[in-house]
Amino acid sequence: MNIYLDNCSTTKPREEVIEDMVYALREEYGNPSSLHRMGFNIEKRIEEIRNNIASYLKVNRDEIYFTSGGTESNNMAIQSVVNKYSRIGQHIITTKIEHPSVLNVLKYYEEKGYDITYLEVDNIGIISLEQLKESLRQDTILLSVMLVNNEIGTIQPINEIKNILKERKSNALIHVDGVQAFGKIPVDLENWGIDTFSFSGHKIYGPKGIGGLYVSKNLKLNPIIFGGNQERGFRSGTENVPGIIGLGKAVEIMGKNFEKENNHVNEIKLYFTKRLREEIDYIHINSPIDNNSSPYILNVSFEFVRGEVLLHYLEDKGIYVSTSSACSSKGTDKSHVLKAIGLSDMEIEGAIRFCFSYENTKEEMDYTIEVLKKSVEEIRQITMR
Repeated sequence: MNIYLDNCSTTKPREEVIEDMVYALREEYGNPSSLHRMGFNIEKRIEEIRNNIASYLKVNRDEIYFTSGGTESNNMAIQSVVNKYSRIGQHIITTKIEHPSVLNVLKYYEEKGYDITYLEVDNIGIISLEQLKESLRQDTILLSVMLVNNEIGTIQPINEIKNILKERKSNALIHVDGVQAFGKIPVDLENWGIDTFSFSGHKIYGPKGIGGLYVSKNLKLNPIIFGGNQERGFRSGTENVPGIIGLGKAVEIMGKNFEKENNHVNEIKLYFTKRLREEIDYIHINSPIDNNSSPYILNVSFEFVRGEVLLHYLEDKGIYVSTSSACSSKGTDKSHVLKAIGLSDMEIEGAIRFCFSYENTKEEMDYTIEVLKKSVEEIRQITMR
């Protein structure tokens, strides 16, 4: 039995996605920029998918750009804003619990002399709105915040954040890393007043190597990638046609199944959490278990247990989880997210992230609980001697 609970790292593509991509590789292999009929037909298909994604997000089709994924989308948004508005100011606000594709690009600009403010978060990962108010300055050009945290699932109050900017009459733009939010929680880009929003295909049962960036029609940004002027000149490079088609199919199915799958996953998460609390001692639930959190993410610390050791115990029984973000798990540093919410070193070292999908069942959760109980007990017999 294989039980996959690492869906924040990547998801299993739906069969319909795979079928459409295989067809595209075999039959729709032309270049969308070519002037012949095959190129024209593929270009038309891409624009239909762009329109469908825009409809899902309730935005204009010309505000959607295809990229290689969340990392590129975050980089494009942040660097394009910085490059355009650096003469106005060099102050940027972000949070201490952002994804490395945001923190590392801001670290680069910090080394170049930009002033970066890192907002504190509380014990469930919500940013300090008071600190945000105090941090805003006339030379603040950008606020970059993740909508759903990739390690603990906390949802930031984007609407309240935007209202604070309005109250303070700030001209700072808002970039939202929406990779773990897209298709997982309701989003309202236009009403929230978001300027840029990144998303990725392989988090929503689509392919890797494809993603997108929403850029508000009110924003005219310059590219950071130059070439043949694809994507209306903002992101040059021959389009990843099979990837775009796979992403389009994933979004199409996601739109139809959103409520049903969301309810199912939430039920699975609550059931799993209840059994964990009842049957395993010395644990700490690091994710909020309410509307402040994505139903798809549950982070748990097992005291007197090393997360990496427990991960391999579970793997031996066909259960796949992670200890932190897949984009930073190969590093030696402790989770910056768990550190920011105030966990002790022991709680950080014993943290496991369970990420659910529509395919997970209660029977799988029962099996996982039984394996967890035995594994934790075995490890603790060694570590607590």
